[in-house]
Amino acid sequence: MKMVMAVIKPFKLDDVREALAEAGVAGITATEVKGFGRQKGHTELYRGAEYVVDFLPKIKLEVAVTDDQVETVVEAIMKAAGTGKIGDGKIFVWDLERAVRIRTGEMDGDAL
Repeated sequence: MKMVMAVIKPFKLDDVREALAEAGVAGITATEVKGFGRQKGHTELYRGAEYVVDFLPKIKLEVAVTDDQVETVVEAIMKAAGTGKIGDGKIFVWDLERAVRIRTGEMDGDAL
């Protein structure tokens, strides 16, 4: 099993959710986060004063998948979240040691 985490632009959430549903993903967790990478933030004007916004709003998605779903899920996120501009985000994949469905006690792949 693998955990796929993606940090994407907020307006791409619906597109990514639809792409993941088409890829056969049963569930995702989405969290509103703030951060920056190479994009480095931007300046804004508020009541005549300029100020720097270092941390930009992003969405963090977490998806637990079986090993054979990983490439499909990563491709689906890349296609749906990509705009070709700086700040599109990142995808991280790591090993998931155990998953347990609390209600039934199902383990690992059955719990996904």
